[in-house]
Amino acid sequence: MAKKLGVGVIGCGNISAAYFMLAPLFKGIEMRAGADLDMKMAQARAKEFGVRASSVADLLASDDIDIVVNLTIPAAHYEVSKAILDAGKHVYSEKPFVLSVREGQDLKKRADRKGLRVGSAPDTFLGGAHQRVRSLIDDGKVGRVTSGTCYVMSHGMEHWHPNPDFFFQPGGGPILDIGPYYITNLVQLIGPVKRVAALAATPASERTITSKPRFGEKIKVTTPTTIHALMEFENGATVTFNASWDVWKHGHAPIELYGEEGTIFVPDPNFFGGDVMMTNRTDAVKKLPKWEHAFAVPNQQHAQGMMANYRASGLADMALGILEGRPHRCSLELSLHVIDVMTGILRSGETGRFVAMRTTCERPEALSPAQAKAMLARKK
Repeated sequence: MAKKLGVGVIGCGNISAAYFMLAPLFKGIEMRAGADLDMKMAQARAKEFGVRASSVADLLASDDIDIVVNLTIPAAHYEVSKAILDAGKHVYSEKPFVLSVREGQDLKKRADRKGLRVGSAPDTFLGGAHQRVRSLIDDGKVGRVTSGTCYVMSHGMEHWHPNPDFFFQPGGGPILDIGPYYITNLVQLIGPVKRVAALAATPASERTITSKPRFGEKIKVTTPTTIHALMEFENGATVTFNASWDVWKHGHAPIELYGEEGTIFVPDPNFFGGDVMMTNRTDAVKKLPKWEHAFAVPNQQHAQGMMANYRASGLADMALGILEGRPHRCSLELSLHVIDVMTGILRSGETGRFVAMRTTCERPEALSPAQAKAMLARKK
């Protein structure tokens, strides 16, 4: 049995650098090629990270590529993932992995027919901070989770992204772009969602790009940018989720979960690390001491300082799952359920009605400190 699966990337834009840079941290995968409709972009990434540049067709036909990572724009995810599966390759997609339940179900049928795996970001829920919260909940430290709140609010992507158009088109917006981090984490912590309701708004019909190279250019907004949602989970918990790109500043915590015996304050699920705070019935809120988890160790310099970044851990877990004959955590079933939740929220925002989920899933297996450490490649 091979110890590593060959990985190719389709879509060599902004996010591809993180995959090429961080994949070598893990066992089970080896980055070998990058492809893009713009060959110059593929060649630039290939030169930067020491892989080969390829056309999409050549990459899909390559014998040394076992898994293809789909990093195209959300509107193209389904068609590209379908082509990857039809070429006989496993696929791991950036979020959101499709834009409808129907598309996801079709990919599942195609994968099942050929015995292939489908995985999807986000994998931040595998981070040490979020796995610590998972451990606390599973150990009953706050009792049964009965409710919670989530807030992800800023003023959009046009201030920093070089080509922010797709963020403000159908397939984008804060629910489908940022929502996967929050909803995936909630599902792994609490379980699947039963039904949703939402109010949605588009306060600004156009945005002005203030990033380079398109500074000053106007773009149309054709998807809601402020959503206030309510999620009822199958276990009876109810969680509010407020997502907006129309807020300059706010004072809300990313996630708070309220249990029968206490409260857990969960750090931003867009990141792998962060401080976990907790209280019980009587004690004051306190930051918990350091937890020894490999995916909580700061490893990358950011504007905020050193932070933990283990993007590609979900890809590596899928590869190791293939090699070891076990399920992977960033599964199609989990990702499809999250798509069901997010599209249900948007549909409720349009209709003003509660929307029942058409899918469900199992909580992914927790990732213990020992399991995380075992995923890391040994340093030479």
